[in-house]
Amino acid sequence: MAHEQELITQVEAGVLWLTLNRPERRNALSPTLYEALLESLACAASDAAVGAVVLTGAGASFCAGGDLARMNRQSQAQAAPAAPAERVGAMRQRTRIVECLHGMPKPTIAMIRGAAVGAGLSLALACDLRYGDSSAKLRTGFANVGLPGDFGGHYFLPRIVGPAKARELYLRSPMLSAAQALNLGLLNEVFSPEQLESEVAGIARALASGPQPAIAHTKANLNDALVLELAEVLDRECARHVECADSPDHKEAVRAFMEKRAPVFQRPPAAIAGGRKH
Repeated sequence: MAHEQELITQVEAGVLWLTLNRPERRNALSPTLYEALLESLACAASDAAVGAVVLTGAGASFCAGGDLARMNRQSQAQAAPAAPAERVGAMRQRTRIVECLHGMPKPTIAMIRGAAVGAGLSLALACDLRYGDSSAKLRTGFANVGLPGDFGGHYFLPRIVGPAKARELYLRSPMLSAAQALNLGLLNEVFSPEQLESEVAGIARALASGPQPAIAHTKANLNDALVLELAEVLDRECARHVECADSPDHKEAVRAFMEKRAPVFQRPPAAIAGGRKH
């Protein structure tokens, strides 16, 4: 696709690859990129041909967060800024991106090279899985620019590293190496720069070719367990489990187990055919 596009999208073997494409700005977020990301994720959530989503960045960085150069231009503009309520509304619309990454019924993966800072880190935290290479550098970064932070980092970070460590990472804003991020659980695994893309592609393809209803329900169970009481989680687990027990995927998995072979789960024709652009 054209290089000037700020978001490159490609579907391959049931995996939607979303590449932030502003490498000259370390993939800092822009109004165009916010809109493109939200539209692509909303479409993917209901697209049967997409079984998994990988979010990554072009060039040497994952995402540097908000574009400080654009913020500086706005602060220097002569026109009066919009009312706070209007600005809050616009920001809240943009943050639907992390709701999509976290809540969609498909596994989402962040593939991180270089900097994942500020809102860029929040995007990665909203994904189900995070993989990086040895160049990965993670930082909350908001305190360094006089801001408290947005895009759901305050929701995700304490749940991943614990509340005490999350407070340290927000208040002191250290830059974490790939090894430090791995030790804290912020990265699931670190690969060499040469292996990162192929390893993530293999993980994503395996998820995309798995039993999609069961995977969607598993993700829903995990998300529900973050906010519901045990009894409510058990109710929902039971309902989803029984639904999947009657599915063709479960019957195929049982037959495959008895026949000592790998199961072949149902996939929509578009996903089986291979790649296509969104």
